Amino acid sequence: MNPQPAQPVIDTHVILRDNDKLLLSLRGGPYGGGRWHLPSGKLDRAEALSVGAARELLEETGVEVDPDHLRLVHVVHHRQNETMDRIGFFFVATSWSGEPVNREPAKCLGLQWFNIHDLPDDIIEYPKEGLLGYLHEHGILTEHGWA
Repeated sequence: MNPQPAQPVIDTHVILRDNDKLLLSLRGGPYGGGRWHLPSGKLDRAEALSVGAARELLEETGVEVDPDHLRLVHVVHHRQNETMDRIGFFFVATSWSGEPVNREPAKCLGLQWFNIHDLPDDIIEYPKEGLLGYLHEHGILTEHGWA
């Protein structure tokens, strides 16, 4: 029996950090509705990771970042269910322009800055793993949901 090749969804997540504060979005859609998440989205076909991350940040928050000012800080291989897994690439924006605004009110209930030492309890598990991996310097890779 030949195993099927993996076809994970590829996600980009952007950690927008201002000293000890970072930006989270309150999800309003069916995925994680009413819980916190990082600005993120799916990578488009034929799109470089850093370009996709910059695009998603702009689409969701209006914040502009040059892809060269995104630093990869963590990767999460997440098993969503028995038929789907995701690979999330977590970037820190080292320089950006603009003030965050909610540009996707159908998907996002709001944006809020949080102190890194006082994060909300209800961050969606998958992005929380990447965020904590970065904040606590747990190496570059977390495998989540596979046990």
